[in-house]
Amino acid sequence: MIARGQPGFETLLVKELSEGGFAALEQGPGWARVQDVEGAAGPDDLCFAHQSLVGPVEVTGDSVNRLAGGIVDVLMNSLRGERVEAVWPCLFDAASGFEGLGRRVAAVEKAFLELLRKRLGRVARLASPEPPRGAGVARGLFVFFPDFQRAFVARQAVFGGQRRMADDPRAPSRSYLKVEEAYVVLGREPAAGETVVDLGAAPGGWSYSAARRGARVIAVDNGPLKGGALDHPHIEHRREDAFGFRPAGGRPVDWLFCDLVEDPHHVIRNLITPWLENGWCHQFVVILKFGRADPIALLREVTRSDSVFVRAAPNLRVRHLYHDREEFTLVGTLTK
Repeated sequence: MIARGQPGFETLLVKELSEGGFAALEQGPGWARVQDVEGAAGPDDLCFAHQSLVGPVEVTGDSVNRLAGGIVDVLMNSLRGERVEAVWPCLFDAASGFEGLGRRVAAVEKAFLELLRKRLGRVARLASPEPPRGAGVARGLFVFFPDFQRAFVARQAVFGGQRRMADDPRAPSRSYLKVEEAYVVLGREPAAGETVVDLGAAPGGWSYSAARRGARVIAVDNGPLKGGALDHPHIEHRREDAFGFRPAGGRPVDWLFCDLVEDPHHVIRNLITPWLENGWCHQFVVILKFGRADPIALLREVTRSDSVFVRAAPNLRVRHLYHDREEFTLVGTLTK
């Protein structure tokens, strides 16, 4: 399996894979090749892996045409007995850190598609360069180049839901991108008329994200709101301490947002636990900063069967997002 994540965090990716029972064979910027061992966990719920190529075949070549031909051969052999009737993802990508590798991959992709059109024109016309949206398993063609002379080719990939999001010039901060990405991972987003409590809201990126969809937001922070969040008609700014805020009458809100620059254990114990144990929200998006904590130990803690997150939300997903730094994001829906 080839697991791919954010460049600079490959050591954590390898550690997480090792915890899941995978033996590391090779790694590079933002990726790792691992071997399944008996009892290994599935790749469907990894935190630091954005994409996992299942059962990859290695293709080697010293030229663009040789590499393209090898990839076509892998696809043709795997298509025997399979009917392709719908649009299918055809994704080529390259490892970071090699100047010119992206151009080479683009050339190989172009040569591959030309060969495929000659041999299977109808199948080639259904190929799409767009990755699947959301988390889950996808079938298509997934090609990853770790260097100039090798490509790993897989027909199946598991996506964690992470992806680069489009910015909004009215968003008060880049944190806006994180919550937009979190919606993709969870598979839903705030809707018009829903209620949101945003703890530690300033400068208001997350509040703005929900309000622009028509949700009613209570933004809790002693700091000021800015940009599109300032004086927004759907945002009520409460200058209060996030740790002491409680919903009126204990009535649950639709969404709890929380992105605080605080010790993650302090956030879990003194803020998130009361909200989840008392059922004060239906969905949550929570970021935990691991800059001063052991990320893998923290990940192990929040995904244990007895953690407050798992007990409250069986569909919990923990992801190191494309827009995350030294933090990971937890999303889930509470059981009713």
